[in-house]
Amino acid sequence: MDRQRIDKWLWHARMVRTRGDAAALAEKGHVRLNGRRITAASQVVRPGDVITVALDRAVRVVEVQGFCERRGGPPLARTLYREVSLSA
Repeated sequence: MDRQRIDKWLWHARMVRTRGDAAALAEKGHVRLNGRRITAASQVVRPGDVITVALDRAVRVVEVQGFCERRGGPPLARTLYREVSLSA
């Protein structure tokens, strides 16, 4: 796989509990892809893309490292991204 829908990727990476939650975040504009706000759950992400997600109590900035076909456990989910440091 060289790309994946953002709602599916967010769910597989365990950023959210359900794929519906991931789609809602994207559609409400709470997700940025490479610094640009997106409003479509069908937006495609590729390795190297930087995703910023505004969650309930935190903002996470991660770089896409890979994809998986099915949602796995937390150890597998952590292999899909790399945390990006916000400090300068």
